[in-house]
Amino acid sequence: MDRLIYDRIRELESDHWWFVGRRKILRSLLSRIGAPANAKILEVGCGAGGNVPLLREFGAVAALEPDDESRAYASERLNLAIDTGLLPDGLPYAPESFDLVCAFDVVEHVDDDAASVKALAKLVKPGGAMLTTVPAYQWMWSHHDVLHHHKRRYLLPQYRALFDQAGLTVETATYFNTLLFPLAAAQRTVKKLVGDNSADDTMPPTWLNKALSSVFSLEAPLAAGGGLPFGLSIAVIARKAA
Repeated sequence: MDRLIYDRIRELESDHWWFVGRRKILRSLLSRIGAPANAKILEVGCGAGGNVPLLREFGAVAALEPDDESRAYASERLNLAIDTGLLPDGLPYAPESFDLVCAFDVVEHVDDDAASVKALAKLVKPGGAMLTTVPAYQWMWSHHDVLHHHKRRYLLPQYRALFDQAGLTVETATYFNTLLFPLAAAQRTVKKLVGDNSADDTMPPTWLNKALSSVFSLEAPLAAGGGLPFGLSIAVIARKAA
């Protein structure tokens, strides 16, 4: 991603409605996985580390981030040595090292998504799981995706197939950010029509930020049940055979 995007995410991820709501959905999905109490957890592409405190609720966390500045910032803030590496062939971990491997909005950034999912799957212990998220719908492509260096957006069957190919069993596959989807689709359509390439990554007024966060957070139990039929994002829980 551009340096500007890394820095903006660092500023926003504590309080912005999208990050707050997504963490509530991730917590619900993590609870569904049922990892052991002493679980070893890896987050690949941790950025500035905003999800690490959440993951620490479920076990001992290791993290990887290729961006030097984000890695240094997260290491200092979290008192955690953040590893460096790249997907699919530059991961510095032994096979079957983790009970849970997480990649939140990471796979859409890599050139070879199938090889990357397979590489992540190799790190999962027998009986362990992966939890990942990606953005949905190629027709929703916008300047936001360009700035974030996305390679693609996904349909649910297309993304789910990556885990089948990696030899994992998909337990939950769902869209999310459903309730706000019509608003987001309308906004991006209008911006395309008028040629507006302004950034989406801005903090809305406090009252609006709280309202959007409240609406988004309502989806947490629904996403964990895998029952949301459309949305701006996709989440998959996939498990390795014991």
